[in-house]
Amino acid sequence: MTGPADPEELAARVRHRFAAEATPVTSAAVVSAVRAEPAAGVLGDTTLLRLAGRVHDDLVGAGPLAPFLADPQVTDVLVNGVRVWVDRGRGLQQVPVPLGTVDDVRRLAQRLTAAAGRRLDDASPYADARLPDGTRLHAVLPPVATDGPYLSLRTFRQRPFTLDELVEHGTVPRPVAPLLDAVVAARLAYLVTGGTGSGKTTLLNTLLGLVPGNERIVLVEDAAELRPVHPHVIGLQARTANVEGAGTVGLGDLVRQALRMRPDRLVVGECRGAEVVDLLAALNTGHDGGAGTLHANAPTDVPARLEALGMLGGLPRVALHAQVAAALQVVLQLRRTGAGRVLDSIGLLLPEGPDRVVTVVPAWIRGRGLGLAARSLGNLLRERGVPVPPILRAVWPGGSS
Repeated sequence: MTGPADPEELAARVRHRFAAEATPVTSAAVVSAVRAEPAAGVLGDTTLLRLAGRVHDDLVGAGPLAPFLADPQVTDVLVNGVRVWVDRGRGLQQVPVPLGTVDDVRRLAQRLTAAAGRRLDDASPYADARLPDGTRLHAVLPPVATDGPYLSLRTFRQRPFTLDELVEHGTVPRPVAPLLDAVVAARLAYLVTGGTGSGKTTLLNTLLGLVPGNERIVLVEDAAELRPVHPHVIGLQARTANVEGAGTVGLGDLVRQALRMRPDRLVVGECRGAEVVDLLAALNTGHDGGAGTLHANAPTDVPARLEALGMLGGLPRVALHAQVAAALQVVLQLRRTGAGRVLDSIGLLLPEGPDRVVTVVPAWIRGRGLGLAARSLGNLLRERGVPVPPILRAVWPGGSS
């Protein structure tokens, strides 16, 4: 009589069989292989299917990490050697996950990278890739990773948050939500700024969903992450060089291509290089309402960040500030806190002084209320025919809108 089945031993035998026979790994094939094991006869249907799903994840998916990538609350999964940390929006927490040995983690990293069409080995010890489900993967192997392998996975939310959901999550204060809606309706060009993991892409995804359905959105991204709920969105994604070092397509090239695709809204997923010059040029030639994200620890850092990127594109400081003043209006600053990711401030990019150097002047600050640029922001909305939201009406005598 067959004894109790050992799930670990069963899973190992099925994995080895697929590896030895080079059989196509499908869900049905894995279930059949598990059923064919003599010891599987004592397993209930639920246990057998759960075991088959785990084996399938081990062979073609993220293995023991798969449940975290499927969890809608998880934003990041980090692997340090055989230790795993996850972020559910409130900071990193270590979780017990049976990853096996560092060699098992290395094989997992190589398999995930290969599935994304990238190379990861001793000759190329690090890789940045996008998995088929949209998850972003960065992997580093020893000896570059001193205690590795290291894996960093940024999960992909299949359905973006609505603005109401961001209010419910505490990211956007309820009185500020109509102001964000008004910024989009007025076709003001804006940057979503903040540190790494502060929720820039999340907020941009939501705001793009507010764009009227009769407008065409063209997305330009280094890695395709933006998936707004909108009837007319097309995306362009940068491409790295192949193994021969050829075939590179950069963001600057894609911005120039996007201008020939009749965009109503041009969006650069993340401004990180010389492509900012092309974006500013585009926004200064009638393509208003554009948007992008930018790494900045504080709103006051935004002009300096734009200066640095403009220099990469050969744009002098004076010309850069003139372009920014004409092309961009609003800065939405996000911050990651112990309680989650929050919209920290809304500011205007305004030229000041004899040199017309652009600075970010706050229109609203979390916990403080309206800032010096609140009236200017309201005037911009009125000039474009958009009703001033209630939160800004206090800056006019008598509350005039």
